[in-house]
Order: sequence, then structure tokens, then C-alpha cells
Amino acid sequence: MKKIVIKNFAIGEKEKLTLMSGPCVIENLDHTLQCAEALVKITTSLPVHLIFKASYDKANRSSLHSFRGPGIEEGLKILQKVQSEFDLPLITDVHTPQEAAIAAGVCDMIQIPAFLCRQTDLLIAAGNTQKPINIKKGQFVAPWNVEEILHKVTSTGNENILLTDRGTCFGYNNLVADMRSIPIMQNFGYPVCFDASHSAQLPGSLGSITGGLREYIPHLAKAAIAAGANVLFIESHPTPEKAKSDSTTVMPYDALEKLLHDVVKIYGIVHEHSS
Repeated sequence: MKKIVIKNFAIGEKEKLTLMSGPCVIENLDHTLQCAEALVKITTSLPVHLIFKASYDKANRSSLHSFRGPGIEEGLKILQKVQSEFDLPLITDVHTPQEAAIAAGVCDMIQIPAFLCRQTDLLIAAGNTQKPINIKKGQFVAPWNVEEILHKVTSTGNENILLTDRGTCFGYNNLVADMRSIPIMQNFGYPVCFDASHSAQLPGSLGSITGGLREYIPHLAKAAIAAGANVLFIESHPTPEKAKSDSTTVMPYDALEKLLHDVVKIYGIVHEHSS
């Protein structure tokens, strides 16, 4: 499996789990710094590498009237502040080829949103940054079909790729997490992340917003790590009910900390037996 280096660690190393976490969307500077500080406090005492995730623009909100974020210019300034104060690796999602190079100037990893995972120009532009790329497998894509998506990025010479499963469409307004997706995608030679937050969503179930079942995030996260996932993606927020995006599936910090204590034990068992 390819080694994806982020700052001073490699994704998938056996000693430590990698966690991507942060608020779904950048709300403002103070809130983002508060989130980063809380996550550093939680992960410092655990065998966990933290990548801070937050979006400067949520371009695929259910409603025209939903909060999208501060935009790329202000959002990247806020992420730079997180980087300078906490020395954390950063990931954010891009939506157009033009955004890829701009975001790569600040972030350590570029994320391709699930709805855009087959957009050829976007994938090539992200690959051309030569930054590590996290490709979120679309809810409409079978795990064995990501191979053609990979070819689009590797055509640029960039093989620093992480694949993320975030659930698969299961009828209307529902997703199912198929844990077979993890080893299937790993067979292409790249590490795999499991997005426990978005896998617990009920897309469009509340009409103008997406609903979700936060209570199932721990079950999905533990199952994914047991299935061999290299990275865990869980969005977090100090007050989920007030979150400006994905309020039903961001985790409060106390619950996230409790979950991580369980997850790292499972991760250790899995990798102890794979040595």
C-alpha cells in the first residue's frame, strides 16, 4: 500500500490512527480556532494523528438559503491561522479546477467532494498540485469503479491519494455503509478513510436540509476500523445543535473523545494481528 506523507507522519502507519476532524464549515475565525484547540487537547493524549478539516464553501447545500461559509479567500486566511497557531496539517474541499491550486497554497491535502468525484477537470487540476488528494467516493459509485477515478489523478504523476467511503445510496433519503468497500478500495494500492459522519446522514430527509442519525456514528466508526480502515473522518462541533452545516451528524467533543478511546483500542488490535 502506498505511503501518503502529511507533514511529519504517514497515513496508515500501524502505531497511530489518523483522524480527520473539525467543523463541517468554517463559521468564523474564533469558532474555528476554538474547534482546533479542542481537537488538539483531545488527541494529544491519544495515539492519534490529527488532520484539521473545515470547508470554506459548502457548494452543495440542499437549500439555496443555507449557510455556505466565508468563501475561499477569507476561509483560507482562517485556515492559515489554525496552521500557524497549532501547527496542524489542513484539509479542505475544492469545487472547481481553479480552486485547486489556490487551496493547495495553504492546505496540506486537497479533498474532492463525493458529488464531484468523477469530474475529470477537477481531478486533474487537483492532481497537478502534487499535494496529497483525498477522493470521497460518491454515494452513487461502486467501490470497484473508483479505479477509473484513480487513473484521472495518477495521469498527472501524482500518486499521493487517499480514498474515502462515505456510504452508498440505499433508496430515497438513506445511505448504507458497506464495510466491504474498505478492503475492495485498498486492493487498488491506496489507503482508505471511512467518513462516519456523512455515512450517518439521511440526505434531503428534512426537505430543505439533510438529516442524520448521530447516534450511529460510533457503531459505524468502530466497524470501519475493525474492517481495516486507515483513516477515520468525523466532523465535530462544540454545540452540534447550533452548527451551521450538518448539525445532525457533527459530534460534540466529549462524545468524540470517548469514541476515540474505543477506536484506538480496535485499531491497535487490528494492526497487532496484521504485523
